[in-house]
Amino acid sequence: MASPSFITQSDLTRQIKDKALDLGFDLVGIAPAQDSPELAFLERWLDTGYAGEMHYLRRNLDRRRDIQQVVPGAQSVVVCGLNYDTAYPYSTEQEDANRGWVARYAWGADYHDSMQEKLAQLQAFVVDLAPSDGKFYVDTGPVVERVYAKYAGLGWFGKNTCMLNQRLGSWILLGELILTIPLHYDQPTLDHCGTCTRCIDACPTDAILEPYVLDSRRCISYLTIELKGSIPEEFRPQMGHHIFGCDICQDVCPWNRKRVLATEEAVQPRPDQVHPPLADLARLTPAEFRQRFRGTPLERTKRRGVLRNVCVAMGNSGNTAFIPWLEELVHDEEALIREHAAWALTQLHQTPASEPPSVA
Repeated sequence: MASPSFITQSDLTRQIKDKALDLGFDLVGIAPAQDSPELAFLERWLDTGYAGEMHYLRRNLDRRRDIQQVVPGAQSVVVCGLNYDTAYPYSTEQEDANRGWVARYAWGADYHDSMQEKLAQLQAFVVDLAPSDGKFYVDTGPVVERVYAKYAGLGWFGKNTCMLNQRLGSWILLGELILTIPLHYDQPTLDHCGTCTRCIDACPTDAILEPYVLDSRRCISYLTIELKGSIPEEFRPQMGHHIFGCDICQDVCPWNRKRVLATEEAVQPRPDQVHPPLADLARLTPAEFRQRFRGTPLERTKRRGVLRNVCVAMGNSGNTAFIPWLEELVHDEEALIREHAAWALTQLHQTPASEPPSVA
């Protein structure tokens, strides 16, 4: 290993990228820590109200727009991407209304922990080569990571606002290491969406108002995860069997046709989190919920949020065999669950009489 006083900027950049790949990241690029038009757009997007109840975006707006307020003296942002696509069908290929859809990224353990561990190792490696102040984040800090990912050459913004990469599509988890040392910077990737509008056309709630503009308040991912209260009734029928997040706009994207399956152990699915039977979830007690989902993304939404979503999915199923489950949930200790169970019962009682299908 070269002495820090003699290592060149080019060698340092190369060694950082090599180390990131050795740690298990699938993508790595480096962007300058500077302003960009996309960061200026954030404030205009917030002013429209499209962020809904995600008030934390506004509270940290100054820091999000100016990375120097996050790491004084910041010069470089090392952006790392982790592929999370695994060998299971897409949501558009799953029509079993008796099972809930959980977004693909949430099928395993909480990815934040494993990615932060990798970034901590990467930072220690960099400091050993060239002393530098820095911080790393995985979706939890005041950093608009998609913007830096674009300028680090990892991909471009799709019309659904997801990051797209020519090799991995949109199944990418992002993390970044902010450093106070200069490095060689990558070039932004050109937009390769062309005239395609499949993501816009496929959204059940019309959340993609126009290319690159998302109204979170209409997005199923927001409604099932970020929204803590009652789901507006106008959107409930369009939610189908989604109980945590939504992958539809990604599933229909042509860039996700050629699949590259993830090898990282941390993103491998737990069988009980892939298309779980709604009936299994409906009777989870608070203690059972904590035991089943501890250390997973679903833990974040808590039992009342997940069962709220389960009730909506049951109401959309057309399966009157769910009525006994919902009749129990209208007496749940959580008012939020009771409200959505009552709505679901109304939906199912309007279902034309027929032989009740199984819930197995």
